[in-house]
Amino acid sequence: MLTIFLQAQQGSSSMMLIMMGVMFVGFYFLMIRPQMRKQKQEKSFQETLKVGTRVVLTSGLHGRIAQVQDDGFVIETLSGKLKFEKAAVSREFTETRFGEKAKAAAEKTAEKKEIDTEKK
Repeated sequence: MLTIFLQAQQGSSSMMLIMMGVMFVGFYFLMIRPQMRKQKQEKSFQETLKVGTRVVLTSGLHGRIAQVQDDGFVIETLSGKLKFEKAAVSREFTETRFGEKAKAAAEKTAEKKEIDTEKK
């Protein structure tokens, strides 16, 4: 009887290890991998923002990017200019609200500012 119990115990421990492995693989594909993909998309989005783009911050503040710096952005709002970290930018507001017309205008102002800084 003891031998049968020990053999059953041996089989269930290997089965337990297989189930733990399957659970880990499942967690990886269902939770870890999508989160890593989302973080990568957010980082590339924050790196591609330009001067003149209207954005919404994670706090709900709406504004226009006035300056792009190494560690953050200077956001121009109705109350003045404020500096925020790049991670604080939640989404772009230009295209969803103002369409292609505003995007073209933002590009023109960015080009104009680049020309002005080159002259100085």
